Amino acid sequence: MEVKMTKIEPFLRVCAILVLALTACLDGLDSQSKTLFYMERKVTFTSLNSLSALVYVASAAAVYNMLQVVRWSLLGFHKSNSKGSHIYLAWLCYLLDQLGVYIVFGATSAAMVHSAMVISGVKKFQWMKWCNKFTRFCFQIGGALACGYTACALMLLISFISAFNLFRLYLPQKFLLLKH
Repeated sequence: MEVKMTKIEPFLRVCAILVLALTACLDGLDSQSKTLFYMERKVTFTSLNSLSALVYVASAAAVYNMLQVVRWSLLGFHKSNSKGSHIYLAWLCYLLDQLGVYIVFGATSAAMVHSAMVISGVKKFQWMKWCNKFTRFCFQIGGALACGYTACALMLLISFISAFNLFRLYLPQKFLLLKH
C-alpha cells in the first residue's frame, strides 16, 4: 500500500500543478472590451478583487506543489529507518497540504460568490449584470472556477495521502498483520 501511495502522490501533485496553472492563466489573462453608451469599457480579472486573489492563491499553491515534487524527486524512495527524523517533515507536509486545500477552496469559493453577484447583478448596490454584456469574460471565469474546484479535489486527495504518510509513522510495525 505504501509503495502505491508513493507512486501516486507525485502524479497527483503534477496534475494539481497543471490545473492550478490553468486556473491562474484562465483567470489572469481574461479580459474583454466593449463599447457601452459611447464609452469603451474593459473588464479584466482586476475588476473583481476575489478574482485577483484567486490568481495569486492558485499561483502560490502551484509553486508549493512544485516544491513538493522536487522534494519527492530528490528524496525518492530512499528513507532512513529512523522515524524521528521524518516525523517532523511528515507533520509539516501534512499541515501545509491541509492549509493549501483550505486556502485554494476559500479563494475559489469567494470568487464563485463574487461572480454570482456579477451574473445576477445587485440592484441595491447598482451593479449591472456583466454577463449580458461581457459573455466571453464570464465563460472564461466559469472555466477558471471549474479548474479551481478540480484543483481542490486533487489537493484533497494529496492531503489524504499526507495524512496516511504521517499517521503510519505512529502505528506499530505489526499492526493489522494477519496471523498465519
